Amino acid sequence: MYELAFPWLLLALPVPLIVWWVLPAHRETSASIRLPFFDKVAEAAGVTPSAGSVVSRRALPQTLVEGAAWCLVVLALARPELVEPPIEKNEPQRDILLALDLSQSMETKDFRLSGGEIEARVDAVRAVVSDFVARRPGDRIGLVVFGDAPYPLAPFTLDHALVRDMIDGLLPGMAGPRTAMGDTLGLAIRMFEKTTVPEKVLVVLTDGNDTASKMPPLKAAEIAATKGIVVHTVGIGDPEATGEDKLDASTLQEIATKTGGRYFFGGDADQLAGIYKTLDEITPEDQKTTSWRPRATLFQWPLAAAVALLVVWHGTAGFLSMIRRRVPA
Repeated sequence: MYELAFPWLLLALPVPLIVWWVLPAHRETSASIRLPFFDKVAEAAGVTPSAGSVVSRRALPQTLVEGAAWCLVVLALARPELVEPPIEKNEPQRDILLALDLSQSMETKDFRLSGGEIEARVDAVRAVVSDFVARRPGDRIGLVVFGDAPYPLAPFTLDHALVRDMIDGLLPGMAGPRTAMGDTLGLAIRMFEKTTVPEKVLVVLTDGNDTASKMPPLKAAEIAATKGIVVHTVGIGDPEATGEDKLDASTLQEIATKTGGRYFFGGDADQLAGIYKTLDEITPEDQKTTSWRPRATLFQWPLAAAVALLVVWHGTAGFLSMIRRRVPA
């Protein structure tokens, strides 16, 4: 559809008529010769003399051409625009950061599948987390792995194929043999500081307890809570183990409670899949739809038409006038 950006400028269309009607014609005197026998000259020429001034009038074609040019100029000033069909864009309103424990204990084969087979913890995590990412097309997702220290593998992105490729390539021990969960929370806080979405969700999966952090996990959780970051924790280790391999379920529970999240325990592949299904349900897809209509300005076309009209008219008139002067009567 076509619209005028400044339609009120069309009120200028009758301005020439108003000026012509309000302002009188310009008067000026010119030198003349007084003839004692003027009456006889006028009689011989067949002209009847009259008193008053002579006002030269425009020809009708000239008036029409100049009037059309004025209308085109006013139309150009009103800025005609072509309004194109609306374009809609969906903007994510939530960033989800996945933090996965890749300490050496993740290669332990104690995860039972539905068919009774046993697989390594990391294999179950890769399959379940990759499926979780595939179900979140409307959210930006980031990926962090941690062991001796946290390492960001993927920034917040809608390129979920990239995130899934990163997940498929995860190997136990690639981040070191120990667990730095507190430092991982600190890294997540820094990553969320660069985002502007209203909802920030961190999902931490670990199978051990914090043995390498410089920042205490609970202190990091308190800071995350002040930043509006909701932390869900998932434990998949053995709570009955000893030393570094023991799952610190109480700390994970407290981290989730401090930040308004939830704690889950997954003892086998089916339970782990159910946990991420629950996380998918309690963090429903949230998007903001923005819409705008592109506009293409068209003022140059009526302006060019007005210039062309005047050039053609006055050029033709000048050419004809020159021919008349050269052709003898």
